[in-house]
Amino acid sequence: MKRFMLTLWDLIKAPEVQVRAPDRSRPGPEPPKPGGASASKGMQAKYDQLVIDMKSQWGIRVHRWRTSTSGCAWELRDRSGHVDRMIESPYPKGPMSCAVFLHEVGHHAIGFNRYSPRCLEEYMAWDWAIRMMESRRLNVTDRVRKRMDDAVRYAIAKAIRRGLKQLPEPLVPYLPDGQQLRPADRRRRRRKQVG
Repeated sequence: MKRFMLTLWDLIKAPEVQVRAPDRSRPGPEPPKPGGASASKGMQAKYDQLVIDMKSQWGIRVHRWRTSTSGCAWELRDRSGHVDRMIESPYPKGPMSCAVFLHEVGHHAIGFNRYSPRCLEEYMAWDWAIRMMESRRLNVTDRVRKRMDDAVRYAIAKAIRRGLKQLPEPLVPYLPDGQQLRPADRRRRRRKQVG
């Protein structure tokens, strides 16, 4: 950039502004490229292949790889009806991060707003994740099962605080101690009033 004008035209001419392209990189680990120089071996290779398979099978885009063991799943719909399936989760490197990743994928696999109440959707996503880990012969540890239990119990407690009156049958074992709710009947019966 010039500090002084050399001619009168320099006064009239608009200054050149250098525009830098925005940094589109996201923090967090990048998955290794299959067959590359740093190809994974052993268990990590299974996790890498799992990520590739889940992204292609369910059409999921990873918004960001998280460094914590928490996640989020959502859908973006544009005006034409196109749906982008998005997740944030830790990159699978062990049983816990793998379970959280698959739980977020599970929300897309089972479908949003398919199960009501919301705590049942959480249970179904966790159940899908555990079954997927078992079917792929990935290690499901006691800590992973405890994480599922804690997450489902938390979702039920939140639903109760918000006024849940009936609990779906699969969630009864997760009911917090001291709480009693009526199990929800799958078939709602209408009673005929006499008189």
